[in-house]
Amino acid sequence: MDPLGARSQFVDIQSLPVWQQQLSEETKETPLDQGDGPLVHEAFPSPFPFRPDINRKIILFTGDVALLNCTAIVNTSNESLSDKNPVSDSIHQLAGPELREELVKLKGCRTGEAKLTKGFNLAARFIIHTVGPKYKAKYRTAAESSLFSCYRNVMQLAAEQSMASVGFCVVTTTKRGYPLEDAAHIAFRTVRRFLENHGNGIDTVVFAVSDTEESVYKKLLSLYYPRSEEEERLCLPLIPADIGNSEGEPVVPERQIRIAEKPGSLEDECQEESLDLDLGQVGNHAFARMEGDVDKQRKLILQGQMSEAAIQKQHQRNYSRWLCRARAEDLSDIAALKALYQTGVDICGRTVMVVVGRNIPVTLIDLEKALLYFIHVMDHITVKEYVIVYFHTLTGEHNHLDSDFLKNLYDVVDIKYKKNLRAFYFVHPTFRSKVSTWFFTTFSVSGLKEKVRYLDNLPQLFTCIKPEQIDIPPFVLEYDARVNRPNHPNEASGL
Repeated sequence: MDPLGARSQFVDIQSLPVWQQQLSEETKETPLDQGDGPLVHEAFPSPFPFRPDINRKIILFTGDVALLNCTAIVNTSNESLSDKNPVSDSIHQLAGPELREELVKLKGCRTGEAKLTKGFNLAARFIIHTVGPKYKAKYRTAAESSLFSCYRNVMQLAAEQSMASVGFCVVTTTKRGYPLEDAAHIAFRTVRRFLENHGNGIDTVVFAVSDTEESVYKKLLSLYYPRSEEEERLCLPLIPADIGNSEGEPVVPERQIRIAEKPGSLEDECQEESLDLDLGQVGNHAFARMEGDVDKQRKLILQGQMSEAAIQKQHQRNYSRWLCRARAEDLSDIAALKALYQTGVDICGRTVMVVVGRNIPVTLIDLEKALLYFIHVMDHITVKEYVIVYFHTLTGEHNHLDSDFLKNLYDVVDIKYKKNLRAFYFVHPTFRSKVSTWFFTTFSVSGLKEKVRYLDNLPQLFTCIKPEQIDIPPFVLEYDARVNRPNHPNEASGL
C-alpha cells in the first residue's frame, strides 16, 4: 500500500488519451503518395473503416501493463504459467506471492487458451493469463491461428465476465520468436473485429507497449483504427491482403474443403441448412461411414438396443455440436445479464460458479441462447471439480426456469458436468422452491439430489466458501442483512 500522501504508482486509464485523440502529426506532415488514392478508395472500400466510437475505446500506452487499473490485465506466459519474462515478472512482483499459489491450482494453460485469476495486490481486479505460440516460419499458419486464439479468448473472457476494460501486453515474447509486426497485425484486427461484433459491454482496450515496441504499434494501429476518413484512405493500400474472416481469424483454404461423393453437386442456396441435411449430403464414402447411420443409432437408442459405450459416444457427439455452436454465436446479450459468472474457490480449493436467479428474465430471453451460453462458460470449468452457488433471493415467477428447460440442459451437457459437480448451494430457498427442486431431482434427473444444500443465510454459505472468495450481488447482501437480523419479522423471498 502506498504511504499516506504518496503518489500511487498505478496508472488511472481514465487519465490516458484515447486513440481518437492521438492524431499523428507525422501522418499530417509526411502524407502518403495520393496519386492512386481516390481510385483505390472508390473501387475497394476499406475493410476497417473510420469508426470514432471504436477509436474512443482504444488506448496506446507506453509503459508497464502491470500498473494499469483496468478491470483485467493480460499476462503472457508459457504452458506451465511459470515463464520468466519482463511482463510476467513485473505482474508477479506487484501482485504478490498469492498469485503464484493461485497459478499452481490452474494446472497450466494450453497455447492459445486464456485463464483467469484475481489481481491480488494489483490495481487491476483480474489477470487473464494466455500462452502465445512459438514461431517458426515452417509452421506460420499454426502460429497465426494460435495467436488469434490468444487475443480472441481474452476478449471473449472479458465479455463473459462483463469486464469494462482490458489491458493487453504484447502477447508474444522475444524468446518465442514471433515477429513483432506480424503479431501486431493479428492483435489489432482480432480486437477490432471483436469490438465490432461483440464488444458493446467493453468500454476500453489498452495496448501496453515498451519503448522499443511503441513505433511498430503506432505505425500499424492507424491501419485498423483510422481516426478520420482521410487517414482511412491513406492507409488502405498498406493493409495486408490477408485480414482473416469476419472475426479476424486466419483463413486456411485447405480447411474449407468439403468432402462429398460428387464434388460440385451441392447447392449453397440456403446458408442455414440443418445439420441433418448437411450430413445426408456427405455421401457413401468410407470416411462418411465411420460415423455410422445416425438415424439407425437414434432408433436403436429408443428401442434400448444400443450398448452403453455407443450411447455415450452418441451423447458426446451431440454435445460437441452444441459446443461448436456456443463458440460460434454472439452471446454477449446473455453475458450482459450477469446471471452466471466465475468467482473464487471454496474451502476445498474447488472453483465456485455463481448463478443469480433474479438476473434471469426467462420471459424475455432466448432460452436456447441461454443454454449455449451456459455450455460456453462451463465447458472448461467442468474439467475439474467445482461447485455452484444459486442465489434464489428476491426472484419472481418471471425468473424461474421451467423443468423442461432444466431437464434438456441436464441431458445435453457432457458427463463431466455431472461427475465433477461436488455441491449445489441453494441460497435463500422458499418452501415452494424446495418442493419443486425435490420433485425435479427425484423424478427428472439422477445423481443430483444428494448434492443440493439449502442455505437460509449467508453465514451458512461462508462455512463452505470464505467471504473474500465469492462476489455476492449487493441486493443479496442487503436482503440477508434485513431478513436474517435478530428478531426480524418473517419475510420471504420470491416464490
